[in-house]
Amino acid sequence: MEHIVGFVALAAGLIIGLGAAGACIGIGIMGSRFLEASARQPELMNTLQTKMFLLVGLIDAAFIIGTGIALWYTTANPFIK
Repeated sequence: MEHIVGFVALAAGLIIGLGAAGACIGIGIMGSRFLEASARQPELMNTLQTKMFLLVGLIDAAFIIGTGIALWYTTANPFIK
């Protein structure tokens, strides 16, 4: 039964780590595209900035939800009787 607890901890670490890496890569790509777009058309900078911050919040929300689920499984492990 101890190996199942170890696998749950490993899975939680993978969920949090891969979620953080994916969120960072996604925000980095989106930030670079925002800078490119605002350099090409500076008059649209306010509109693009609003949309960028909205998407940053959604990307971070997906990561935080994944972190919450991972921590939920580590504290309330359904595999232990």
